[in-house]
Amino acid sequence: MARPDPNRPDMSRRTFLAGGLAAAASPAFADPRTANTDPIRPFGAPAADLALVLAVDCSRSIDAQEYRLQAEGYAAAFRHARVRRAILGGPTRRIAVAMTQWGGQFAQTQALGWTLLDADAAIDAFAARLEGQSRLVDDDATAIGAAIDHAVRVLADCPFAAPRRTIDVSGDGRSNQGRFPRFARDDAVAAGVGINGLPILTDETNLAAVYRSEVIGGPGAFVVPARSFSSFADAIVQKLAAEIA
Repeated sequence: MARPDPNRPDMSRRTFLAGGLAAAASPAFADPRTANTDPIRPFGAPAADLALVLAVDCSRSIDAQEYRLQAEGYAAAFRHARVRRAILGGPTRRIAVAMTQWGGQFAQTQALGWTLLDADAAIDAFAARLEGQSRLVDDDATAIGAAIDHAVRVLADCPFAAPRRTIDVSGDGRSNQGRFPRFARDDAVAAGVGINGLPILTDETNLAAVYRSEVIGGPGAFVVPARSFSSFADAIVQKLAAEIA
């Protein structure tokens, strides 16, 4: 057998090292379990008591009138005195809120960017934006797991320092596409994110039980069901007041 020439470079080793360096330099795919969800932000970031994502179901089972009732219900809730007291009654007297719309596995969008609610005027302006927000998602499927993953990424980009981070999931059906909600829920909770649920019981009367077992998670997580879209506003007042306070 021929002996290796000491004056000749070892190309196999060079190739291995080059491949290892290239792999180390490659950017990793975004994963909610490893995303930057640390609530501690760079020096000077405004503090808030809570960073809250309103994740609104816009799957095809939600018709135009029902979407409008959701938007108006959220707006009315933020105008409610009980919710306003909760927002302005915490240690920093302010919270940060964003709104996402979601449908199937590949249908999520951030409809309203991060907004600091620190005074009556800011709350009124945000309520008006909620009320006037158009529907940006209209998708056949219902992918709650993907909606949770998307909301976790939105929270990772929150520019405010908040010790509590919460996703508020509302919807009228169980997940039928994409990642199982419980897996997304477990990853979110592991990243320090809580999830509360507001199931709308117009199509599935046992949806509240599904949300309890598959969707909500984190310390003190809870479900507030709405019996119909017309009662959505009352349910969201109760839910927002509880999760903010």
